Amino acid sequence: MNQNVLSMRGRVALVTGAGQGVGRAVALHFAAHDARAVVINDFYEDRAEKVAEEVRGQGVEALPLAFDVTDYAQVADAFARVQKEYGELHALVNNAGNAGPAGRAGFSDFWSEEPADWDRWLGTNLYGVFNCVRHGVPLMREHGTGRVVTVISDAGRQGEPGLEVYSAAKAGAAGFTRAVARSTGRFGITANAVSIGATRTPFVEDILNDEAAAKAQLKRYVIRRFGEPEDIANMILFLSSNASSWVTGQTIPVNGGYSVTL
Repeated sequence: MNQNVLSMRGRVALVTGAGQGVGRAVALHFAAHDARAVVINDFYEDRAEKVAEEVRGQGVEALPLAFDVTDYAQVADAFARVQKEYGELHALVNNAGNAGPAGRAGFSDFWSEEPADWDRWLGTNLYGVFNCVRHGVPLMREHGTGRVVTVISDAGRQGEPGLEVYSAAKAGAAGFTRAVARSTGRFGITANAVSIGATRTPFVEDILNDEAAAKAQLKRYVIRRFGEPEDIANMILFLSSNASSWVTGQTIPVNGGYSVTL
């Protein structure tokens, strides 16, 4: 008998920052693999609802929830809503990132910044992960299984000049996810991070629109193209499915062979 090891049948998944880019691709991948329901988070309600409609178009239930992952109270209310609607949660994808509600932020001079400038990076990329895991894992523990996937960046693995605080936040999120893997494994919960390179999302829009900058960037990649949201979604689907039941505490690069030495 053939079995789809990537099936999400019967599972409820919540994806943060799912109104566009990688998060949207993940939500649609879950729907295509028969998820019971996909909870679509975005800071903007209209974006969340638009992706929810796409998920419903695949015959899967969708719940759009507009909340700011940096706001502990909003996150608590959102997960309480998930519990009320579905009674359980099987997969949490911490995808919300970049500068969060502050919008897309570019490179900066760390030595001219003040602590207030760091909040936009730390809030979404680190504290947002804390908040969602804090409220998501207890729902998973209730039924003895779960998947936590945190999207980080190669800036967090390699370090990126001009993005020092962003790099620190992503590295912190990866370390936190490894610790979560160790503390939740006995409850049947796995936790992994996916480290992504330059992917066609709003975050790299300036580079994509600058031919010279794009060529310079691609010289750092073995596979000479930018990533697509679907490239990342494929790995997240794997880590959210039964196929990855013995994979935990890992940071897995999906980055076209990126290396600072190339």
